Parts: sequence; C-alpha cells; structure tokens
Amino acid sequence: MTDHSLLPAEFAGLDLLATMVVVTSAAGECLFANAAFEDTMRLSRRAVQRAQLPDWFDDAQRLLETLDGVAANHYSSSRFDAVLRRGAWAHEDGLPVHVIVSQMEAAAGGTPRVLVELIEIGQLARQDRDERNLDQVQATKELTRNLAHEIKNPLGGIRGAAQLLALELQDGSPELTEYTQVIVHEVDRLQSLVDRLLAPHRKAQVVGDVNIHEICERVRALVLIEHPKGLAIQRDYDTSLPDFRGDREQLIQMVLNIVQNAAQVLAPRMAAGDAQILLRTRVARQVTIGKQRWRLALELHVEDNGPGVPAEIRDRIFFPLVSGREGGSGLGLTLAQTVAQQHQGMIDCESEPGKTNFRITLPLP
Repeated sequence: MTDHSLLPAEFAGLDLLATMVVVTSAAGECLFANAAFEDTMRLSRRAVQRAQLPDWFDDAQRLLETLDGVAANHYSSSRFDAVLRRGAWAHEDGLPVHVIVSQMEAAAGGTPRVLVELIEIGQLARQDRDERNLDQVQATKELTRNLAHEIKNPLGGIRGAAQLLALELQDGSPELTEYTQVIVHEVDRLQSLVDRLLAPHRKAQVVGDVNIHEICERVRALVLIEHPKGLAIQRDYDTSLPDFRGDREQLIQMVLNIVQNAAQVLAPRMAAGDAQILLRTRVARQVTIGKQRWRLALELHVEDNGPGVPAEIRDRIFFPLVSGREGGSGLGLTLAQTVAQQHQGMIDCESEPGKTNFRITLPLP
C-alpha cells in the first residue's frame, strides 16, 4: 500500500496551480490531488486519496489505457477530451475537461507515477476570450484617447468662431444668430463627450484602503434613490473578503456605471414590479488576469433579470460608443473597464435572455 502521508509535501507546489492536477499510479489510484481538484470535486484530500481517478470519468477505460501506456513508456504524454463526474453529485451535469497525461519520476521504490492535468474546456475558452478582449480594449483605449485629443483641439476654434459670428449677426438676422447658437450647443455636446472619454486618463488616482462592500452599499443606495419603485437590489456578500488598495471614488463610479446600466434595461420589469439586481461577492484563488497570475482576487457579480445583451454587440460592449440601449452614449461600460484595468483587474460579461452577469475581478493583497 502506498504511504500517502509522505506525498503531499513532495507535491505541495501543485497547490499553486489554478488547473486541476492529480498524481496517480499506473492503475489510476490517486496518490495526490491539488487544491483546485478538491474545490472542483467538493471533496477533501483524504477522500480523494482513497479513491480511483477513473471512477470519476464517464469513459473510465480510455483513461486507464492512457495511464497504462504512459506509465509503461509507450509514449511520454497523451491528450484527450473527457467528461468528469463530480463525486456524489451524480445528478449534476458532467464537467467537460481537456485531459493531459504525462510521465513523471517514479517513486522511491520504483513504482511508476503519472501526472494528470484536467483543464475545464469552458475555462480554456474563457481565458482565450479574456486575453483577446483585454488586447482589443487596450488598443481601442489608445485609439480613443488619441482621437479625442485630435477632436478636442479644433472644437475650441469652431466654438470661438461661432461666437464671433453671432456677435456680428446680433443686430442683423435673428435666424442666422440662432444657427450660431446651434453650432455652439453641438460643440459643447461634443466637448462633453470628449471630456468623458479622457476623464480616466486625466485624473490621478487617490489610493487608499477600500472595502468592496462599502462600495456596493453606496451604489445600491444611489440606484434605489433613482429607482424607488419596482426594483429590488439583493445582496449576497462574502464578508470575509479583506480590504484592498484602490481609488474609492473611481471604484464607486465603476460599479455605479454597471448597476445603472442594468437598472436602465430593467425599465419594463420595473413597470411590472419584478425587476431584480443581485450584488454577489466571492473570493477567487489562483486567478489569471490578462497575463498576470494572482494568488487571491475578489469577484463582484452584478446580475440582473433583464432581456440580456443583444447578440450582435455582445463581444463589443466594452468598446467606446457601443450601446444596446436607445439614447445610450456607449461610454459607461468603457469607463468601467478602464477603471478596472487601472486597478489591475478586468470586467467580463455573460448574458442570455432573462439573466446577465457582469463579473468584476480585482486582485487582492
């Protein structure tokens, strides 16, 4: 019988990985499982180390054949897709995973050991999407900032010229004077738009200790004042989340933009009296944001029961001037994403009719 008590210290480094990793014998006996595997399977390490890994697979035979082939050195590694069952929760849907089986050094007594890495297929797709979105948002942000500066310079000249023209026409033609007022009004509107695009880049951050739940409560109060009837904003907080360093006012604006956006699309449900927004906080471990790894992060989920983000703009909602709401400026989510990135975090969205979830991820110390 394998002495399991010696193994956890040897493989302690595997607990730092975000993907599920299991060390097995050639026959599939679990010698070690990292924290990610325990969390996903909702089992203790002691329970895992008394089990057989193939028992959790829909196609146990394929895994056994692969383990045997790698342990016998027929090939050094193998990959395949499979479905993982979550322990005693047999009624739940299986978890699609990409399985990587690799050779590793034998135990002290010469017993072959095999390393099995299990990557959630949904996680792979999400990481690819997050990296792609971050690159796109960064490129768009630079383009927008440069374009805003280029637009801002001639606006002052146009406004000044219109005002001078209005003075010349003051005693002559009231109709032409009205046209100059239209020019000034539209220039001011464009100036306001440009200022909003440049705002996150102009103001220096005022960094201090921040509590995410204080921010949520402030935003909740503001939105309920604006929408006193027909809207319920529920909370599901993990009160163990620690404070972190950040710009409190910027973070309030970030969350407020997202919650206000949700409230605005819920107008029909408010009229019916069943509009709901949920603020949920959770801790996440071993999180990759962009290309940087963080041991701990907080997740703030803003969920609503609205119609969902239109499919045609779902991949572009964080781009400037993209809005799914008539009359929207398309800047609220762009500015929220900019604030998140300034705090080394990011925002992503999953949406379907009846449920939209904006997830804000920020690293913790």
